[in-house]
Amino acid sequence: MPFISKIQRQTDYHLFSSTTPIVIDNGASYFRIGWAGETEPRVVFRNIVQRPRHKATGETVTIVGDHDPALLKYFDCTRSGPRSAFDSNVVYQFEIMEYILDFAFDRMGATGSKIDHPVLITECVCNPVQSRSKMGELLFETYGVPSIAFGVDAAFSYKYNQQQGVCDKDGLALCPGFTTTHVIPFVEGEPIYKGCCRTNIGGFHVTDYFKQLLSLKYPYHMARFTWEKVEDLKMEHCYIAQDYASEARLFQKGAKEAEEKTRCWQLPWVPPPTEEPPSEEEIARKAAIREKQGQRLREMAEAKRSSRINELENELRGLEFLLNQLDHVEESGVPAFLAETGYVSRQEIESARSKVVQSLRKTKGEPKNEQAETEKADSSNNEKYTLINIPDDMLTPEQLIEKKKQLSLKSMSDGRQRLKQKRYEEELERERKQQLEEEKRLENPELYLEQLHARYKDLSERVDQRKRLKTNGGNTNGNSLSGGVGRGERLNAAQRERMRLLTTAAFDRGKGEDTFGAKDEDWQLYKLMSRDNDDDDEGPDEDDTELARISLRLQDLDPTFVPKVETSSSQPAEAPRPRPLTKEDFQIVFGVERFRCPEILFNPNWIGVDQAGLDEMAGVSLRRLSYKDEILEERLTSSILVTGGSSLYPGIVERLEAGIRMIRPCGSRIKIVRALDPVMDAWRGASAYASNPGFHTQTFSREDYDEKGEDWLRGYQLQYSL
Repeated sequence: MPFISKIQRQTDYHLFSSTTPIVIDNGASYFRIGWAGETEPRVVFRNIVQRPRHKATGETVTIVGDHDPALLKYFDCTRSGPRSAFDSNVVYQFEIMEYILDFAFDRMGATGSKIDHPVLITECVCNPVQSRSKMGELLFETYGVPSIAFGVDAAFSYKYNQQQGVCDKDGLALCPGFTTTHVIPFVEGEPIYKGCCRTNIGGFHVTDYFKQLLSLKYPYHMARFTWEKVEDLKMEHCYIAQDYASEARLFQKGAKEAEEKTRCWQLPWVPPPTEEPPSEEEIARKAAIREKQGQRLREMAEAKRSSRINELENELRGLEFLLNQLDHVEESGVPAFLAETGYVSRQEIESARSKVVQSLRKTKGEPKNEQAETEKADSSNNEKYTLINIPDDMLTPEQLIEKKKQLSLKSMSDGRQRLKQKRYEEELERERKQQLEEEKRLENPELYLEQLHARYKDLSERVDQRKRLKTNGGNTNGNSLSGGVGRGERLNAAQRERMRLLTTAAFDRGKGEDTFGAKDEDWQLYKLMSRDNDDDDEGPDEDDTELARISLRLQDLDPTFVPKVETSSSQPAEAPRPRPLTKEDFQIVFGVERFRCPEILFNPNWIGVDQAGLDEMAGVSLRRLSYKDEILEERLTSSILVTGGSSLYPGIVERLEAGIRMIRPCGSRIKIVRALDPVMDAWRGASAYASNPGFHTQTFSREDYDEKGEDWLRGYQLQYSL
């Protein structure tokens, strides 16, 4: 609809005389308003109201119809959902209705608070008198309209198509609307309300069902399935199946015809950037950069090493100078000299000198001299621990205490030396074994590799067997099968000892009176049981170490060797890596949903509505007629008009014809046609009716309403044949 400025709307409004009626099609889905005699309404919008708050100020505003998406930047529309004035197809929220009428009259160009034009407004079939009365009261008191007329939207659509030659005077009007579906019989151009029927199913339920199916099928795209988008998808892709069961079997079998009927909605998707392999020039450039960086790091390391060597050499010369000065100092002046230097004794200066020498050798990269260091350590120990070889009877009490300290320090020092020597010998032994293995490999490589594989297999079986014994790979009862291991065989020595103590205590204390704990020795049992209690995890075994060494050796020598992957139940399995999202992951495929959703118009019980379907309603309406005339029923079924927004589905006419033929006698004439414009024909029919010169005779004014009261409205009925 083209944009019309407010000034232009006000100018157009004043061009019409006060006798020109305003026509309103007040539908549950859309609100249409315009001037009588015109073929198109002036204003069309969704019949909803929202009251969001401003994000900054918190001010509440009223938005009628569809809101502009740009408003989401300033207003919070998530906490205030759309509200409708309708309950099913009956107006009951007149506060919301007032907002809608204010917006509609403003868009028509009305400037004052009073509307000085007659109003023709549509309503549902058999509208409750209370709703009709409240609507009249709203129009009279709030807007001051001079007169009002109420009419049924489906009747206006039928009369308009009758004037266009689409249907006859006698017929049925099937109107599947937004929230309800009506069937109205017409005789001589007038609706017979006693024969009409209604079911609470319509386009709203189809859209809601479609939205539920898509949300269940694609839960990770639920945010995409807004009500407006699902409504558009429904009107674009859904259709009525002629035979639902056979149509569903086509999709179940995956026939070619089913593939042709499948539709796809591609969501916005940006492919991830593809990484192209670098060119040779790029590889060479990066290698040059890495080499340059490495050279710079090496230069920095060398400069740091040279600086460190200079510092250590200066420190060493300083310590040697102190030792030379100390040799020329008299015995009585030694304490004063040491106090000035900050050292306690000559031994401390020599110890510091030895540490500096070791650091200097390590920095220069000189090899270690284990034997010289050992001899030097022994000599330094003899000089350091001077009291350990002197008898106790020759020492004073203070010297005895110092002797004990020296003995303790010497024992710890000797232990460290022995451990160091042991590691040195183990390293020599390891190098010797590696040298022997290398000689064997060079002598006969194939035999050496075969022996290495055999050794690896033997160690693997041994380690696996030990793990099975530890974790009890078989049955734990006494009747274990082959490969089963009893609990006693799985325990180590400490665990078996604890089990023996428990068993002994149970047998000894189980006889007669329980006196456990009466004696002090009874409590020793807890100490014995708790000893080595946490010694279940014995460190790495020699077999495990050897197996790891052989595995590394085989990986170096045999390219085809694949080591066993150790599976442990205690370690959680590695989570599967998610695959990258593709274009197909952002495709919404419509298959059976295309005809399954609108099928609820014929089978409302699928969504829990225990009422008749659209085809059955025609038979119900014929049976409700007060007089039984087969000729009249024949005329009614030979002119069936389908109107309303939910009649736009492809295949609905053929499906209705097949369903009604099932409930009519054999050979009955059945003709079903769709309205010229199922959505707009109701307003066009009302516009044509209001432009008739005799329209004013069908209206009632404020005085008539006040005089005759609400009871008169109950019997008010518009005459459609003028």
